[in-house]
Amino acid sequence: MIAKEMVSYVKNGSAIRAMFEDGKKMAAEVGAENVYDFSLGNPNVAAPKEVKEAVMEILNEEDPVMVHGYMSNSGYEDVRGVIAAHLNKLHQTSFTENNIIMTVGAAGGLNVVLKTILEDGDEVLTFAPYFVEYRSYVSNYRGKLIEVSPNTVDFQPNLTEFAEKITAKTKAVIVNNPNNPTGVVYSEETIKKMAEIMEAKQKEFGTEIYLISDEPYRELAYDGVEVPYLTKYYDNTIVGYSYSKSLSLPGERIGYLVIPNEMKDFEEFVGAANVANRILGFVNAPSLMQRVVAKCVDAQVDVPFYDRNRKMLYEGLTNLGFECVKPEGAFYLFMKSPVADEKEFCAAAKKQHILLVPGSSFACAGYVRIAYCVAPETIQNSMAGFAKLAEEYGVK
Repeated sequence: MIAKEMVSYVKNGSAIRAMFEDGKKMAAEVGAENVYDFSLGNPNVAAPKEVKEAVMEILNEEDPVMVHGYMSNSGYEDVRGVIAAHLNKLHQTSFTENNIIMTVGAAGGLNVVLKTILEDGDEVLTFAPYFVEYRSYVSNYRGKLIEVSPNTVDFQPNLTEFAEKITAKTKAVIVNNPNNPTGVVYSEETIKKMAEIMEAKQKEFGTEIYLISDEPYRELAYDGVEVPYLTKYYDNTIVGYSYSKSLSLPGERIGYLVIPNEMKDFEEFVGAANVANRILGFVNAPSLMQRVVAKCVDAQVDVPFYDRNRKMLYEGLTNLGFECVKPEGAFYLFMKSPVADEKEFCAAAKKQHILLVPGSSFACAGYVRIAYCVAPETIQNSMAGFAKLAEEYGVK
């Protein structure tokens, strides 16, 4: 008999993954070209050429033991040094390899951090809408996720409610910037106010409150929007990064944590995070991919591709009368459902072979998420189906 907790997880499995599986079945029935799958954030853009070149160079020239063998739980020292130098160049920081831990993607990194800091009953705050797996990650370590309700005006965090919900049990705050599912970028003004609130609450309760910044979409920002680097605003910040989106490597599961020297009890924290990396079963991040990303830190994600898709989708939907949050980053668009029950709308869209994810999956009912990391033709060809939905629901 499986664990009771897992019975619940299986029963209430990810709506995103379920929609993805539905899309595969639908494609087998009507042809993949007739299915408009906007469910999963799986980049359609190929990895930069530097990635393939790096793989070939490493496999042809490196010592096999150095490519495929064990290393420190933190990862290769030289790889961490390259990443630290790259971050310093971008953000005017002063990191060294000692501030970097290589992880199994950003998800692996988040689990390492939560394992490191959480005790039974500790609370972790996050802002709705949020990435669906945060709740599971927190509960993995007997913590409790506390939602700050969504600000549906501009989807910047609701800081008044945030301040009210911080308690003596609050151990961490997770922010996702640029945000999945809205595509909104939290502004520097927002981050500064958030940091002020957290500093005041640390003093009020005599506790440490960690700010965990989940940043797999950092490079995907449009129209000159700046994404603040959070270690510069709050000492007890941990940054989790993934190359899944920036290098189109979601299946390779490679990322890193940044733990700044300014953090209280820095050495103890790093030591504990390294142990967490090992005992969670990761042991270390994939060795070959560590070598690869070190050679590709300057490779450029194809932002113009995503930007063209963003504009095409946003303009197409708003011209039809749908109400959308204009994305500033990531590759998701958050659209208001024309009916209160967005699951009903998703079911209607499915009849047009359009696959959308309900906003309730992100703790924000009444909206749907549309992932535009797809071929441009998918967006173009889906518009006829969206037009039928607009007519059906009378959005104009």
